[in-house]
Amino acid sequence: MALCGVVGWLVFQFLGNAVRGYIDTSSLFWWWAVQWFDPVSETQHGLFILLVAIWLGWRNLRRSAVDDPPTASVVPAVVAMAGALCLHAMGFVVQQTRLSIVALLLFAWGLLRLAGGPRWGRAAVFPLALLLFAIPLGVLDAVGFHLRVAVIATTEVIARFAGIGLVRNGTQLFSPDGSYQYDVAAACSGVRSLMALLALAALVGYLGVRSWWRRSLLFALAFPLTFVGNVVRISGIVFAGEWLGQRAGEIVHDWAGFVVFLVVLGGVQLAAHWLDEGGEATAAAAPADCNPIGYNPTSRAMMGATAVVVVVALVVSGVILRVRSWDLRGEAGIALAPDGINPAPLPVFIGTEWIGQEAEVTAVERELLPPDTGYARRLYISTHDRRRQVFVSVVLSGRDRSSIHRPELCLVGQGWSIDRGRATAFAHPLGGAVPSALLDISREVVTRSGEQHAVPALFGYWFAGRDQITRSTWRRMLATAWNRLRLKPDRWAYVVVQTVVLEDETTAEARARMQEVLDGILPTLMPGGGER
Repeated sequence: MALCGVVGWLVFQFLGNAVRGYIDTSSLFWWWAVQWFDPVSETQHGLFILLVAIWLGWRNLRRSAVDDPPTASVVPAVVAMAGALCLHAMGFVVQQTRLSIVALLLFAWGLLRLAGGPRWGRAAVFPLALLLFAIPLGVLDAVGFHLRVAVIATTEVIARFAGIGLVRNGTQLFSPDGSYQYDVAAACSGVRSLMALLALAALVGYLGVRSWWRRSLLFALAFPLTFVGNVVRISGIVFAGEWLGQRAGEIVHDWAGFVVFLVVLGGVQLAAHWLDEGGEATAAAAPADCNPIGYNPTSRAMMGATAVVVVVALVVSGVILRVRSWDLRGEAGIALAPDGINPAPLPVFIGTEWIGQEAEVTAVERELLPPDTGYARRLYISTHDRRRQVFVSVVLSGRDRSSIHRPELCLVGQGWSIDRGRATAFAHPLGGAVPSALLDISREVVTRSGEQHAVPALFGYWFAGRDQITRSTWRRMLATAWNRLRLKPDRWAYVVVQTVVLEDETTAEARARMQEVLDGILPTLMPGGGER
């Protein structure tokens, strides 16, 4: 059993992480734990959940009867550990470290099941499942984005109903006269509190009620209660800023986080009291002088289990080392510059109508994204009317998949509101079409006279891989995982084309301008044409 634990530790410690773009470590333990202390990761509740999980495991063992047969099979433990190692190998190949964390928890359950039999296995199920809420929140970017926007929109409605003038640009809220301004960052969206409070709701349900449907109901209540709590919080910040000034709003911001926990904790506790079934039935504790484990498998069974786990670990380690040693840079779906890292340069001139100005990549982007990420950007300005401008950006991933992310997450942070999204397709001059997503976005500005004015714009994007073009983030991620499993990784290109809709034109005319610029770019950028 000890050898199984050592082997598992070696695999997850030295071959645990394949995503090196943000945290450069091969240790799964370090990759996971370091984010519990990093505010950017929004997983600072992770250490608390770990401590609660340890206490729950100890509690469950004390409250469970020692009634397992001494010859209980070790097969479930072996299957769990071997399956966990294989799952980790898959997570490593497809660069999904969170999948490897799930594998680590499954391996831990198998190890405990092998050490203490069915009783230890039963005691460890919920504590280990609770640790899923300590996984970094990058897996919930899409949920966080929608929750963030919903909280802001609801706050805007409440403020205006109360007679408070409010301007909303993406995630920014400010008064027309500029007396206060706040950016509702991801930390204020409720995702951090959602995960922590989901864990709390699961814990309250586990300790307070017995039936699974009641526990599920308590768990589900955390979603609406978290939303309500965050609306109360952000509304309080706005009201304080409106009535007492920016500084007062900042003070409320610093302390109002407790409001969310009070709303959710109070609501869950009331629901638990209403659903209470009269106390939790407990099994008799084990007498002090009896075997504390209750099962004693044969030496042959333990040796066989250890041998299977060691062999699987060696095979998995060999696969991971082989994958890591290969130069799986991947094939790009667009033309490359001579350096092989950046996309082919965008043309400076498009006929006699457009001149492209160089658009620099910010230092923040270069610092956040992996060093082998490629870029090509230009702002095209019409020679006949300088108001007609089209921004084109190409971001090309390197070996690490973390170069590419959902564009909606950046837009709201840049002050844009997404009014509508739809599927479209731009024509490729060499034939075929380029399936794209087209977003109607807007940004509110306040004129010198104090009037609010919305500036509309169009934002189109698509992803180009080695063998497909897609507008879907999920389809890109699935294709990435499948191709990496086949050891044929992609270097995905994220292509953006954006233009402002002028006052004297329609949306269709603005889209036609985007197509006009793409007609001069796509033959060089994507010489293979579009999808047919």
